[in-house]
Amino acid sequence: MRVAPAIVLTQEQEAELTGLVRSKLTSVRLAQRAQIVLLAAQGMQNKEIADQLGIGRVQVVRWRKRYLASGLAGIEHDLPRGAPPVKVDVARLVDLTTQTKPEAATHWSTRKMGAVLGVSASTVMRHWQAHGLKPHLVRTFKVSRDPEFVEKLEDIVGLYMSPPEHALVLCCDEKSQVQALDRTQLGLPLKKGRAATMTHDYKRNGTTTLFAALNVLDGQVIGQCQQRHTHAEWLKFLKKIDRETPKGKTLHLIADNYATHKHPTVQEWLAKHPRFNMHFTPTSASWLNMVERFFRDISENRLRRGVFTSVPELVGAIDEYIAHHNTNPKPFIWTKSARDILQKVMRANRRLSSKQNGTLH
Repeated sequence: MRVAPAIVLTQEQEAELTGLVRSKLTSVRLAQRAQIVLLAAQGMQNKEIADQLGIGRVQVVRWRKRYLASGLAGIEHDLPRGAPPVKVDVARLVDLTTQTKPEAATHWSTRKMGAVLGVSASTVMRHWQAHGLKPHLVRTFKVSRDPEFVEKLEDIVGLYMSPPEHALVLCCDEKSQVQALDRTQLGLPLKKGRAATMTHDYKRNGTTTLFAALNVLDGQVIGQCQQRHTHAEWLKFLKKIDRETPKGKTLHLIADNYATHKHPTVQEWLAKHPRFNMHFTPTSASWLNMVERFFRDISENRLRRGVFTSVPELVGAIDEYIAHHNTNPKPFIWTKSARDILQKVMRANRRLSSKQNGTLH
């Protein structure tokens, strides 16, 4: 039978170890190791100590040997575990991420980068987060090249931030090709522990176009669904706006540069109705039209997950949403001045120009 090496303690050593066991400030690990040494000093074998403390025999052997070799210092500190951490060339990681692309791919992933640098994917992610790098994301943009951008910007933002008295400012646009989509199979409803389900494929049952005019002052929406979106439908919508707004109010309509908005027939009708004043957004700047915000809301809240077996059903759902919106409308508040927007656009243009010039050279 193998016998564990004996431990003989002086009175000072025994008092020191006993103090560690009894102290409330001692960590649980250190108190347990001190207790192992005290029991060993009483002549107990490793298996007996392990059974009494409810731990493994190997653990008892380790700390008995550590105390015999180094005394109290041997049980106060843990030995380093595992392999030493791999050192990462952070400068190279950042340079590869921002200046290169992986072979046959458009962007780096943590695994691709980890394979190149010989480190784990979690290590790559940690350094990406520390440097604010997100290769998996890309933000879309479009800088307007309209030669009258500044004038149109100041005109429209001026209407938002300082609307004229005795007038209404209406943001108008079409949401075309709204599809009446039905699912090929019935989905399951939401329940505890399970999300609602919906088939990935669908059946098309036709389309409609939503014409909408958002009142900047109070958030009310005038809406109309029509089968097409030619100048004839736009003119029909203008007549609806004429009917549903107070006759004594001047109307300022903000719209984009879609050709139907400037059709000769439309221009002729507008000339006969002088209370209508058209304001066109710069090209590639539809974000200036606040009705786009309403279109986003109706898409997110009513259309995206809707199931419609016919176009009339879709139109009914849209009309219902607009009616519900108008019972308690909330206007969208425009906060950016024309100057702030213009400075941001100028910064974007400078960055794009420098990038293009660098590419050319």
